[in-house]
Amino acid sequence: MTAARRHASDTRVWQRMLSGRRLDLLNPSPLDIEIADIAHGLARVARWNGQTNGAHIFSVAQHTLLVEAVMRAQAPRVDGRVRLAALLHDAPEYVIGDMISPFKAVLGGDYKAVEMRLLSAIHIRFGLPAVLADQITRQIKQADRGAAYLEATQLAGFAESEAERLFGRDPRLPEATARDYLTPWTAARAEKRFLARFKILHA
Repeated sequence: MTAARRHASDTRVWQRMLSGRRLDLLNPSPLDIEIADIAHGLARVARWNGQTNGAHIFSVAQHTLLVEAVMRAQAPRVDGRVRLAALLHDAPEYVIGDMISPFKAVLGGDYKAVEMRLLSAIHIRFGLPAVLADQITRQIKQADRGAAYLEATQLAGFAESEAERLFGRDPRLPEATARDYLTPWTAARAEKRFLARFKILHA
């Protein structure tokens, strides 16, 4: 039985956003998705369950910007639409939060199904394919793992050897870029920079 069928008809499965949109989690419509809601939410969701150094949380918004920066470093000529997909790869977390991978494994398939429906709706809303090509997904995953390595070693207390075993090698960002993206920002700054980068990539 699917998650949708297990819910009684009177159970609320939607969230109202600050924009006024009402997003159905089980049947999300691209028309109910606004980039301002995504930026606001992601800037206030903590990576690593908040277990990071710094005066502020390291937000998912800042993480997605780091992933896109790693992708640019790894593939300078990659298409802008691929970079947009990288920026939005964790966008469903503005609704469902950021669960660490071990907990996702415990929850099983229902969580992943909700996440993928949300991501497909987000892609459609912003002119991307509902499901990305495997090659693009692999590119984003590689950049995501590179960002995770940097976050793990510089913010979350992992030894380099442990991070390399879990996430792969250091992506070797330029020093100034790494310092900027790995210094946790305020929520307001993360939101503003996420929106600014989105506007460039979605132009």
